Amino acid sequence: MGVLIPVAILGVLGLVFAVGLAYASKKFAVEIDPRIERIEEVLAGANCGGCGYPGCRGYAEAIVKGEAPIKGCPPAGPDSAKKIADIMGIEVEEAVPMVAVVQCQGGHEQAQTKFTYDGVEDCRAAQMVGAGFKSCVYGCLGLGSCAAACPFDAITMSDNGLPIVDEEKCTACGVCVMTCPRSIMALIPRTQEVYLGCVNRDRGASVKRMCQVGCTACRLCVRRNPQGEEGITMGENLPVINYEKLTSWPEANEVCPQKCFVARKGAEVF
Repeated sequence: MGVLIPVAILGVLGLVFAVGLAYASKKFAVEIDPRIERIEEVLAGANCGGCGYPGCRGYAEAIVKGEAPIKGCPPAGPDSAKKIADIMGIEVEEAVPMVAVVQCQGGHEQAQTKFTYDGVEDCRAAQMVGAGFKSCVYGCLGLGSCAAACPFDAITMSDNGLPIVDEEKCTACGVCVMTCPRSIMALIPRTQEVYLGCVNRDRGASVKRMCQVGCTACRLCVRRNPQGEEGITMGENLPVINYEKLTSWPEANEVCPQKCFVARKGAEVF
């Protein structure tokens, strides 16, 4: 009898706590907007962080809250924004497919170095040592941080110390762009056949001393491109291509004395 009373008390307490927890779970339950799960199903599911949010779930929640654009997940494909727009009950313009490109052609053979770097194989770490070991403070450091960060294995490093983008694998997630400490990686429209392969904002002889293929801001491309100043303008000592006006220019490097332009062989026409 003495044993049954404590057992009974424990049983009653357990029942009371169970009822209390059940009531609390209903009373304080947080309702989840069903659109979040529907949007998450549309996304790539790679949790790459290219959208700027902690995983696909975080991005989906931000969209529903109105805090994020619906075009923020390129890896999900060009139709994802339209599907998300349908879920959200809004209209959206068709997104232009993008691709990552390397805005530097100054590899080991073309660019000078200031000193021998013997540290962590990471561009961000190297950047913190004397502002990098390359004479060009803008040029690619070639340690492969972009390749290591790419969640789709779309980037490899060449023997010349420059990133190579596999455009078939590239989803334009933008992770490489965010990773590079020198802003060498960029996203451009897949329809674009030519782009500038340099981000050096210096000019003249100082550039030539540092790199064989660095832009010297000579402005010849501005004057001689097919669209004139509508096709290319100058900004911070660098040519700026108007991608809406100048999609193709095969003769770019015939005009450029430093051969700074890059012609994409895989440019797509939509």
